[in-house]
Amino acid sequence: MTELTRAQDLLASTILADGHNDLPWALRDKAGPNPVEAVAGVDLTVAQPTLHTDFPKLAEGKLGLQFWSVYVPCEFTGDSAVTAVLEQIEVVYQLAERYPERLRLVTTAEEAEAAFADGRIASLLGAEGGHSIAESLGVLRILRRLGVRYMTLTHNFNTTWADSGTDKPEHDGLTEFGREVVREMNRIGMLVDLSHVAPSTMRAAIEVSSAPVIFSHSSCRAVNDHPRNIPDDVLAQLPGNGGVAMITFVPAFISAAVTEWDNRLRDAMTAAGQEFLDLGQRGRFAETWDAPPKPKATIEDVVAHIEHAREVAGIDHLGLGGDYDGVGTLPEGLEDVSKYPALIAALMERGWSDEDCAKLAGRNTLRVLREVDAKR
Repeated sequence: MTELTRAQDLLASTILADGHNDLPWALRDKAGPNPVEAVAGVDLTVAQPTLHTDFPKLAEGKLGLQFWSVYVPCEFTGDSAVTAVLEQIEVVYQLAERYPERLRLVTTAEEAEAAFADGRIASLLGAEGGHSIAESLGVLRILRRLGVRYMTLTHNFNTTWADSGTDKPEHDGLTEFGREVVREMNRIGMLVDLSHVAPSTMRAAIEVSSAPVIFSHSSCRAVNDHPRNIPDDVLAQLPGNGGVAMITFVPAFISAAVTEWDNRLRDAMTAAGQEFLDLGQRGRFAETWDAPPKPKATIEDVVAHIEHAREVAGIDHLGLGGDYDGVGTLPEGLEDVSKYPALIAALMERGWSDEDCAKLAGRNTLRVLREVDAKR
């Protein structure tokens, strides 16, 4: 039996959980903000070459549980941010209604396991960007009532109450209101997602949180010194907290060569008076930028981050968060959601047991869901 066959067999009986997929925003990009039109505009039952995610690829990739990102860009603020996050939640609801034989909306680990047993992809919601609550604990509670199971405290820019990893520090991590947000998330059973935030915010949130935290799509700063990655001292706190670091596949986060290319792009944009952290501006600028081709990341880069995180945090605190359809390209060997078995096979080739691969694939993520719910 080859390792790839062994990996496919494992994922036929073990839930593969991914912490972050931006398909809802990719659909909005194609068809506009009306959730009905966004979902109706693309037939996901057939291969979609311009998307990383469709149902043929999902079937090949053996995905069992997906946190669909209900992302809101930082240029949306106040009421417009709240409107946008509600529209994105409705996109996921529309997806589940349009494809009931393939997706099932769930909110708990038990419901996820039942969906998997019935041959459905267990679908949960994750809000990306704390600015989407517009400084309102009431909006936070509404998102949880609508099924949102995690929220990243920031996106690329600081909020008024939390520091982002890619912005200039303002709050020494969290303000008092930021700490109140974390405590309220604990109370209502919403996972505190520390992807995108500054190390000071990570440390402050772990100190405040009475429940396990997650990183829905981050990798290791010791392997590649990118501000979106997790420092070792924070990884080392996960066993005490009970949380999970879901290792991401984003080339700029995992590959030093791609990070260096991105740094040159940032400098060029700054010189041209443009904002690198604005993803729309960045994409448009990169299309016309006169520079060497962007380097390629590889599946081996992802393996290096997973193995480092295992060494520092331990096997019980790892997961996966690919960020498919949230970036333009993915590493060679992990080009779309069909490729998860190749990653598990690569780890098996390095001596990983079926049990350890199962923990990485989804068991750790399901444990965190259970523990957060038990602490409510």
